[in-house]
Order: sequence, then C-alpha cells, then structure tokens
Amino acid sequence: MGAPFDFSELLRFLPKLLSTLGTTLGIVAGSLLLGIAAGFLIALPRLYKIPVLNTLSSVYVSFFRGTPILIQLFLFYYGLPEILNTFGLDISKASVLFFVILTYGLNTGAFMSETIRSSVAAVDRGQVEAAYAMGMKGYQAFSRIVLPQALAIAVPVVSNMVIALLKDTSLAFTLGVMELTGKAQTLGGITQHFIEAYLALAFIYLAVSFALEKLMLVAERRLLKHELRQTTVKRTFLLNKKTSYRRLLAGVRADKGGAEL
Repeated sequence: MGAPFDFSELLRFLPKLLSTLGTTLGIVAGSLLLGIAAGFLIALPRLYKIPVLNTLSSVYVSFFRGTPILIQLFLFYYGLPEILNTFGLDISKASVLFFVILTYGLNTGAFMSETIRSSVAAVDRGQVEAAYAMGMKGYQAFSRIVLPQALAIAVPVVSNMVIALLKDTSLAFTLGVMELTGKAQTLGGITQHFIEAYLALAFIYLAVSFALEKLMLVAERRLLKHELRQTTVKRTFLLNKKTSYRRLLAGVRADKGGAEL
C-alpha cells in the first residue's frame, strides 16, 4: 500500500514531470518525421503496383501493424545490434533514444503508408486526367492537384495517429528512457504517492493531447479552406434561389387572388 493521498504532492509532482516533457515530445517529433519519410517510401510501391516492392511493402506493413509496439522495442533494442554485428557494424553503444525513435518511426511509417495510400486513392482520378489534358506533367499534377486534397483528407487520421504516438511513448521507459511515464514511476516509487504521480501524469498527457488536437484542427481547416469557401458559396446560392422561388410563388398566388376578385 502507498502513502495516504496528498493533493500537495500532486502539485509538487507537476513541475518535476514537466521537466521530462521535452524528451517525450522529442520522441514524438523524431518518430513522426521518420514515419512520414518511411510512409511515403512504403506507399509508393503499393500505389504504383511495383511487383516485388509491393510484396515487401505489404510484409512490412503487416509486421508493424500486427505485432505489439513493446515487442518491437525489445526486438530492435536487443536484436538489431546482434544482427548488424554479424556484418561488422557495431551499434551497441548507440543511445537508447536512437532505438526508441527508430522503432516508433518505423511503426508509424506502416500506419502512415496506409493513410497516404488511401488518401491519394480518394482523390478523383478525373481531376488528374484533366490536369494531363491541360498539359501538366506527372509531378505537377501530383503536387498541385492530388497532394493538397490528399493532405486535407489525411489530416484527421494523422491527428489521431500523433495522439496515439504520444501515448505509446509511455512504453519507452521499459528501455530505461526517463520520459514522462518513467519519471512518474520513479517519483511514485521514491515517495510512495503513486496515485498523485499518475494523476499528475494523466493531466499532462491530457493537456498535451488537447493542444495537439487543436493544432491539427487548425491545419485541417487551412487545408480545407477552399472547400469550405465553395460550400459556403453553394449554400448561399441555394438559399437565394429558394428565397427567389418563394417570392415568385407568392407573386403568382397574389395574381391569382386578384384575378378571382
């Protein structure tokens, strides 16, 4: 049993936990950048149906989506140095953060590749064909027509992915990384105020998740600005059309009423 609940301990733990927030956000940022790069590389063979690479990409995605992230952390931290050592590469002295970011980045890349593939496939093919008809080349059609729309489609999914990645970083302490969860466990073990430590930890995760959600919402609105503008114009047009129809109908009824008199 731990010590009795003390609210002052919870307040005392908050600044101590915040001192490790930079490590957690660094893991998230590094993993996300690596995941985006890996996601594009994995998605391309599946988009263009490249025979051998398409199969390898499918195996990659299946492995990282079908196994727990904790198992992947152990495999990369303990197994990768042994495998590379057989080829004369010694990475046993590399920082633990290197293996953590590598694992989370490759894991994120598997999910990101599926998001990229589905977002690109969701863009109407007719728009690309129209771009070719106007004389655009392949990269121009992709960068000007497909990419902006695919990004707008992908943002909500990426937002959920970033928040899930933030929460998954809590497993990094199993390799000895002193991030938020590792710090909370250490404080709880020293003071025996486990409830206060984990409540403070939950509050920080909630606050950061809320901030990330709002930032991604702003990004989504910016990317969908042109579509929202078109929707507003269309609604205004339909509203004016409906009002004009009502006025016309009222005028016809008034004329009929005059004729009957």
